[in-house]
Amino acid sequence: MSRTADAGRGPRTGPRRTRRVQRGAALSAVALGLGLALAACSTAGGPRGAPPAEPLRIAFMPDVHFHDVYADFGPGSFAGVPNPANGRAATIRTMDAQLTSTRLFNENYFAFLAALDDAVARGATLIALPGDFSDDGQPVHLRGLVRVLDEYTARHGVRFFVVPGNHDPVRPFEQPGGKRDYLGLDPASGRIGAAHGVFSRGAHPACDPTGGEPAAGVDCSEDVRHLGHAGVTAALAGHGFMPRPADRYWATPYSRYDYEAYSFEVALEQARWPARVSTVCREGAPSRDTARTWCRTVPDASYVVEPVDGLWLVGLDANVYVPDGPAPDAFTGSGNQGYDRMLSHKPHVIAWLRAVVEDGAARGKQVVAFSHFPMTEFYNGASDMIASLLGEESMQLARRPADTTTDVLAGTGLRVHVGGHMHLNDIAVHPGRGDRRALFNIQAPSLAAYVPAYTLMTLDGSPHVDVRTVVLDAVPRFDELFGLYRAEYAAGARWTPSILDARDYRDYSRRALTELVRLRLLESDWPCDMRELVRSPLTGADLLVLAQLQSTVTLADLAVAPAPRLSPAFFACFADADPSTRAASTALAGDLAAARERARRHARTHGVALDDLGSWQAFDLAVDLVRLANAGDLASDDIGPERTAHYALLAAALAPAQDTLASGGGRLPGDVAMGRYIRARLKPLLAIQQRLAAGTPTRHVRLDLERDRVIDLTPPLAD
Repeated sequence: MSRTADAGRGPRTGPRRTRRVQRGAALSAVALGLGLALAACSTAGGPRGAPPAEPLRIAFMPDVHFHDVYADFGPGSFAGVPNPANGRAATIRTMDAQLTSTRLFNENYFAFLAALDDAVARGATLIALPGDFSDDGQPVHLRGLVRVLDEYTARHGVRFFVVPGNHDPVRPFEQPGGKRDYLGLDPASGRIGAAHGVFSRGAHPACDPTGGEPAAGVDCSEDVRHLGHAGVTAALAGHGFMPRPADRYWATPYSRYDYEAYSFEVALEQARWPARVSTVCREGAPSRDTARTWCRTVPDASYVVEPVDGLWLVGLDANVYVPDGPAPDAFTGSGNQGYDRMLSHKPHVIAWLRAVVEDGAARGKQVVAFSHFPMTEFYNGASDMIASLLGEESMQLARRPADTTTDVLAGTGLRVHVGGHMHLNDIAVHPGRGDRRALFNIQAPSLAAYVPAYTLMTLDGSPHVDVRTVVLDAVPRFDELFGLYRAEYAAGARWTPSILDARDYRDYSRRALTELVRLRLLESDWPCDMRELVRSPLTGADLLVLAQLQSTVTLADLAVAPAPRLSPAFFACFADADPSTRAASTALAGDLAAARERARRHARTHGVALDDLGSWQAFDLAVDLVRLANAGDLASDDIGPERTAHYALLAAALAPAQDTLASGGGRLPGDVAMGRYIRARLKPLLAIQQRLAAGTPTRHVRLDLERDRVIDLTPPLAD
């Protein structure tokens, strides 16, 4: 079994925090289990609806993105490359593809197996996969996933429950597909290291069914087409999408029976996919009052199941594919739609959720909802600050549900929801209003991203839910493919080979995130000036000194003066910074000397020397902000107490500053004073970082549903 770590056992910085939300009207002990999102009950039979007899553990593993690294693409198709570690043919994506994606494609295969072993060892009997269990619903990888799920079901008695994510059916109906970045052999030399394409018919000219010309470095296989709902749900019918004889209850938004009249045979008949459809139009759900266009009938995979007495698991298919043209198969992807579009395009599913919660309350059930998409804001209230500084489209903000949407979802009576999609570790509490109680939204982390972990919940029938974030430190075989990556690097690569020095899987994910920031996220998420600022070799000491500049030395002046470690690429982000029209300030040296003395005094008041801040660079600040956004309190282990203290020192130095500049894109004027610029950029950046660091604890907590609060159970650090 892999060595994993309860996040609650790791080091922790800062005081213990408990987030409290104003308490609404009191609930009875029975009603507390109602709209809960998890439950405790015995897996042994007993009277239907009997109270739990022992604690129940449920593992949530969203965003597995399962990719079979030793797959069979069929005769005459991609055969992979020989892995010197074991002689097997590896069918993997390139390291370059991994490090420019928000998810790993290859090592997550081993991480998933390790997580399943760990969950079984911890006594989990139910495992939920809240979407993106596959990577684009390709048959070759779905077959591998189903083999794993079937094996663990047979060997350990574990039951799996899946709901689709935006990478499972990429669109509602089947499409051509493929990838151009499998690791393959160079057509000329025959050496490992070249990117190789594998496509289905219609996805590449070489695979054209009418006789496309063969292409070097391309193979064709129907096993890489993108299955729609029908294919994905058929492959996983036995893992939640269809009722099973052992279920106490199973229903969909389209079922026409009630709890008392339940029978497996009737449920199976009404679970047929032609009955589980709804109509969506470009503008929203059909309406008698408003004209609608491009209306289509699409499947919906939502369901509620009672796998053990007293527990209702609600799997919500929160994918919304909006028709975007007259063709029958013209739809947008669902990645940025989420619950905002659920309210407008699938309101009947939200109404059904409300009915399920109410029905569960009346019957004394505990109800858990899980889906692929977040139901609340996920950056601890920092989303608006991020949008203001970096831009509205940065850091996946397009996936944030509106507060009004979260209000509606909380109004269903649901208490706890587990989501995925964001590859984030977060717990948010949306406060109740009046008689309505709080909604707890748990963003379970991904095994394919930083920090690699899953969520484990223990339920004992009380109005409290125990939640642990289990981090995967050591994963068996995590470096099994590293020899192939070395061959890829030797053939020419832009990524840093030190990632292959990772000591364990967590360290590997940490290094992968650093490369992701360098190779992609700075370019996609950061405005030009801030991107080039953090790419410069400025140290923390330099930043503190520049923040103390009080003179009128401008960016244009610095463009021709001996600017401290600032590159031409940085100055190119500003208008009117042409050195031919500006003269360097002769006072710059004196200004910097005075600023350095002020910085030295400020550092001394915090018990450190200015030179101590030279141990890290501006790039580290950017990486740490992404770490905190992705992992919350789990990131503190990698940032460390010293750098955390340095960030607090910088924030304190900037606290009195009132400097502001336009943010979120566009070129700034070159006549902005350098000190003003640094203060205007660093102050909000550090404020965002501190807000992210002060989020709700996640390592080991108790959700107190009586008082609408999260209680931190993480042991304090020893003195």
